[in-house]
Amino acid sequence: MSPIPDEPVPVEVGSVAPDFELFTHDSERWKLSDHRDQPVVLLFFPGAFTSVCTTELNTVNNTLDEFGEAEVVGISTDSPFVLEEFRSVENLTFPLLSDHNGKVSEMYGAKYDANFTPMNLDRISKRAAFVVDGKGILRYREVLDNAGNQPDFDQIREVLNQLSA
Repeated sequence: MSPIPDEPVPVEVGSVAPDFELFTHDSERWKLSDHRDQPVVLLFFPGAFTSVCTTELNTVNNTLDEFGEAEVVGISTDSPFVLEEFRSVENLTFPLLSDHNGKVSEMYGAKYDANFTPMNLDRISKRAAFVVDGKGILRYREVLDNAGNQPDFDQIREVLNQLSA
């Protein structure tokens, strides 16, 4: 697997998106740089089987054709086994990636601090959306502190439409 930097890399629109490799819901390796021939939408979410995450991912799944040629992936700190069950139960058709140790979420500035819950969990992804173009450049960034909010899918689709124009 590709090494993940010890220090978070500033992720800003216009910069090169940090490369990473994670395991999918079915324990296959998925590497961002392997998708340089098409836009990629990275959707970080706090946890499988929670109400807002379920709504978000079903919304994406039901409108997947509106994302054009983009590769859409969901990323959470759930294990691949939980993600496989979640994907199966919800009939999701796009890959879910396990960032089980939270390193990629942290790298993208999309990880809650330990004070997010009373349990002091320190590896929960924030709800966030990133669009990476076919050359690996970050074209959209949205990190939400409130887990009850959803990404601006209209804006994401607008960015994807601009990339295909």
